[in-house]
Amino acid sequence: MHRRSFVKQSAFTLAALTLANRQLLSALTDNPWKITMLTKSLGIFTEKGGTIAFYLGKKGMVVVDSQFPEQSKHLVDELKKRSENPFSLLINTHHHGDHSGGNISFKGIVQHVLAHENSKKNQENSAKQNKSEDKQLYPDQTYTNVWCHKEGKENICLYHFGAAHTNGDSFVHFEHADIVHCGDLVFNRRHPYVDRGAGASIKSWIEVLNKGLDKFSRNTKFIYGHAATGYEVTGTADDVRAFRDYLGNVLKYVEAEMKAGKTKEEILKATLIPGGEEWKSDGIQRPLGAAYDELAAGK
Repeated sequence: MHRRSFVKQSAFTLAALTLANRQLLSALTDNPWKITMLTKSLGIFTEKGGTIAFYLGKKGMVVVDSQFPEQSKHLVDELKKRSENPFSLLINTHHHGDHSGGNISFKGIVQHVLAHENSKKNQENSAKQNKSEDKQLYPDQTYTNVWCHKEGKENICLYHFGAAHTNGDSFVHFEHADIVHCGDLVFNRRHPYVDRGAGASIKSWIEVLNKGLDKFSRNTKFIYGHAATGYEVTGTADDVRAFRDYLGNVLKYVEAEMKAGKTKEEILKATLIPGGEEWKSDGIQRPLGAAYDELAAGK
């Protein structure tokens, strides 16, 4: 090989190896989480667990939900890079560990933790049952039906419309941005967990979603607690309506199967809910079982 060709070929080889090494390094160092800004000051954090929302106010930061301890530590570190202001408020949409387990990372750095009064009770009861009381940061503020607070230019309101995913769920409305965090009141094309042990009711859940749709505008952007693969954790009222109709179809299907003499075990073998064909993820037994128990109990 001529010297000139050898040098040229060597240069190409070195460049290719350098690019490959950079790509490998990037793959090894990529953060496991993702931050998406919905407005200049309001964004979402996704990693493991329920979707987190955050608001970067001029005087303080507000966070909605906290996933698990490891994930919330990632969130805290990232937000500290984006703002020097203190954490003024941490809101829990409900008590489940993938939404409140990371509260502990905010201990000593957040001014207040807020949730519906039933959510706090559920968190305390769950921690006692799991013997994890030392790993909790409980809400120090609670509300019953409506709670509103002005944070800089943003007015934040929480609404509890009744039993749904649990008996302590909240819609969190950032009014200026017109963005609502639904927590687990909405699972976007993913079969939901229905926590009957914490007061959940599918029938009431449908009414709660109707009240939310009546309360918020057709232009409101919604943040969902979870979404199936291929679907977003943000969207419009159309997704909320679709999930509401899905819940109605779950009850309709299970009721018809019960009237046909099917046992619970037979009903749980279903792989698709008529009218809910978009819900193809794992976990169909969760809503089917909850619907059976609710209908069998008459409530």
